[in-house]
Amino acid sequence: MKTFVKVMKALSDPNRVKIVKLLQQKMMCVCELRAALKISQPSVSKHLKILEEAGLVDYQKDGLWVNYYLSDGHHSPYAASLLGNIKHWLNNDPDLADLMKQAPFFNREEICKP
Repeated sequence: MKTFVKVMKALSDPNRVKIVKLLQQKMMCVCELRAALKISQPSVSKHLKILEEAGLVDYQKDGLWVNYYLSDGHHSPYAASLLGNIKHWLNNDPDLADLMKQAPFFNREEICKP
């Protein structure tokens, strides 16, 4: 039951749900997610860590970049099931719809430059 509760708690925060929905569109770095959500970098990192621990999000390093993407759910059957379903949920939510339209235009080279 611990794994189930961890996944459910991870998706109990609106910003974490937004992160999952954004990562459905494309792999993103912390800077892109920060710009999309308009929250601080430490907050984004904290949310990503919770999602990662729940088995919902994974990452890969690519030089200086750390790219986050949705997990394939192999760590948890609950994560796998919810990730499959959440693709179809909340698509008509006005806040998420606007965010999803913007997602393809977040450009890390512009957002993350020093």
